Amino acid sequence: MRGLRKYLTPFAPDQSGAVSVLYEFGGIIVICDAGGCTGNICGFDEPRWFESKSALFSAGLRDMDAILGRDDRLVAKLADAVTKLDAKFAAIIGTPVPAVIGTDYHALKRMTEKKVDLPILTVDTDGMELYDKGEEKAWMELFRVFAGEKEEVIPNKIGILGMTPQDISDLRAADRIRERFAAEGKTAVCYGMGNGLDDVKKASSVEKNIVAAPAALEAAKYLEQTYGTPYEIGYPLVDELLCDMNYHGKKVLIVQQQVTGNAIREEILKKAPDVQVTVASWFMMKPEIRRDEDLHLRDEEDYIKLVENGAYDVIYADPCMARMTPKFEGTFVDTIHFAVSGKLVTVEAAKDSKELKEPGKLKESKKQEK
Repeated sequence: MRGLRKYLTPFAPDQSGAVSVLYEFGGIIVICDAGGCTGNICGFDEPRWFESKSALFSAGLRDMDAILGRDDRLVAKLADAVTKLDAKFAAIIGTPVPAVIGTDYHALKRMTEKKVDLPILTVDTDGMELYDKGEEKAWMELFRVFAGEKEEVIPNKIGILGMTPQDISDLRAADRIRERFAAEGKTAVCYGMGNGLDDVKKASSVEKNIVAAPAALEAAKYLEQTYGTPYEIGYPLVDELLCDMNYHGKKVLIVQQQVTGNAIREEILKKAPDVQVTVASWFMMKPEIRRDEDLHLRDEEDYIKLVENGAYDVIYADPCMARMTPKFEGTFVDTIHFAVSGKLVTVEAAKDSKELKEPGKLKESKKQEK
């Protein structure tokens, strides 16, 4: 049955992705909902909520507010919040409620700017897409509003785009990237994970950008068109995800977000040019970095049939997916993806991913539950 889920939990919607991008930039983030969407974001979709806070609010729309489109009440609430918080901007994130009543985000932005003395961002998410669509919109809005005038390029300064927990699944990855680049005499700017709004304003000063997730690709193109900043696509810590084994003559399936999957494939091909590698994802697959053999997965049935008929020797995927194909006789390599399982990479999990796993015998590791 199409759409039936027996193994996977529902994936985070686009409003959660938008919040994930803006979470650490010091703004007031308003979810234009009655309260339920905000609860899901804080309780399930944003793991940083449990260790660091952000000014995240629900608009608290009542039935008549939504039916009559009382945007003035939302603006009044936001204006009041600004007087009580030290915020650098305000962002209004869409949900199914404003989508149903046809909220005009451009008009809402103009109304708010008249009452609030802060830059205003609006992200027209509607709750009908997955997290990466919301991230894509939020990255674009962030750089359109805050990326300043063209500055002199600073040699060896590298921008890292697309660093969110949903895509990277590791809250400490940005620190390790900065350390790794620092050891090479370079400075890494991981937007949204440890590097804030001041770095966004100086986005034109980086020597190049590295796109670590497909949701950030459009933002990288925008920065290239606006400032001439070149970009490349890849994940700087891909070596941490690679399992050391003999790949020669084997058939490999990688199920991850597209950039991470491609990065793992490139590393495998360096070791064994004769290997067949397919990258699949539950999420967006950008055509410019997609190969003919790559696949977009719509539901569990797609994945189960792919494994049953694909004769794969090795599968890289989130550990929660191992039980979906109990008859798989090859090697299953744990590659945690928070957007799929709601679990994060920990020290124990990182060590486990280096070990070969037999189907049905995955070693348990301490991971944060969704």
